[in-house]
Amino acid sequence: MDKRIYGLIGRSLLHSYSVPIHRALGNEAYALYPLEPEALGEFLLRKDVAGLNVTIPYKRDVMAYCAELDETAREIGSVNTLVRREDGTLKGYNTDAYGFRYMAMRAGISFADQKVVILGSGGSSLMVRYVAQRGGARQIVVVSRSGADHYGNLDRHADAQVLVNTTPVGTYPQTGEMPVDPALFPACEGVLDLVYNPRRTALLFRARELGISCSDGLSMLVAQAKAAEELFFGKAIADGENERILRLLSQTMQNIVLIGMPGSGKSTVGEALARLTGRKMVDLDEQIARAAGCSIPEIFTHSGEAAFRKLEREQTQVWGRESGLILVTGGGVVKDERNYPALKQNGRLYEIRRDIALLAREGRPLSANADLSDMLRERGPLYERFRDARIANDALPEQAAEQIWQDFCDNAD
Repeated sequence: MDKRIYGLIGRSLLHSYSVPIHRALGNEAYALYPLEPEALGEFLLRKDVAGLNVTIPYKRDVMAYCAELDETAREIGSVNTLVRREDGTLKGYNTDAYGFRYMAMRAGISFADQKVVILGSGGSSLMVRYVAQRGGARQIVVVSRSGADHYGNLDRHADAQVLVNTTPVGTYPQTGEMPVDPALFPACEGVLDLVYNPRRTALLFRARELGISCSDGLSMLVAQAKAAEELFFGKAIADGENERILRLLSQTMQNIVLIGMPGSGKSTVGEALARLTGRKMVDLDEQIARAAGCSIPEIFTHSGEAAFRKLEREQTQVWGRESGLILVTGGGVVKDERNYPALKQNGRLYEIRRDIALLAREGRPLSANADLSDMLRERGPLYERFRDARIANDALPEQAAEQIWQDFCDNAD
């Protein structure tokens, strides 16, 4: 068995997806190695270190330990892949450049004769500038908090055609934030966000609202990992592996979110889905009751619907940013538009529909004595706005669960 070390080094690696990517590429030894700065040198000198990826904050620091840099890493001034050579020395590479080119190409975004604005001035920014230059960009502007081009004078670059975010703004767990509004750039034709968790950042939501082509950073992460594995073991890997692993990760990372009328059987279908998939199910109403310290009917009785909706919004934001879950929502979650990006950022949304005569009312404050036809007329367009697909639940919940799972496996993106 190969005892050599392969893995990712960085300071904080709690939410990395690198291990499942590299293991899907056949590297079972790949692991995470979080290091404090004082431990970096000693770790890199270990002779059993065979191949490493490097992330924040060490992409420049590791260069001092390399006997040689490949041309790309040298020109960028940043290393994200290290390979131990036969003579025991380390060679540094930058496979992020390949990954970023793949990401842009996949999104149909070209740099040729474009004005490119890059948000952030760290190691990833250097890589993006390198790729944009070699892609024929007409002008490249790097925006930082303290440079000549900063967030206070972006109006100088309103003619930007491609916007690239290399900052961590909007990444897990601080989701829902965006570094700038792409509407500030009326000529913008492409937005690339290196953040990959969540899949749909606030920046990308806004770009889609404006009809701008865009992409998150997961395809870059996968592609750079493939390039790194080729260097680790000196053999080519088919380009098709990028898309295979991207589909696999998309299914693994995304939440399955159930919405629909009160009493439509969301919880029962969710439980059937949990049994079918082995995923954890989270009932948002249960989380609301736990946070409030009392039942849903008690919240309505003592504090009213507005207080309940506030709690609902908070729990939707907390759980919507997580990954790989089954999320069961309350019937009125669609009444607050702010819940949509919270649920959609890492999720595919399914409306559970059931014949109105079969809807359960017990324990549901708003539907216990309501005219459900009126409620459906009000909420129907909202469910349609939120949902990615609609599933009937007029037979066995297991059947609905199977339909959801099949659709999810076919369409998770």
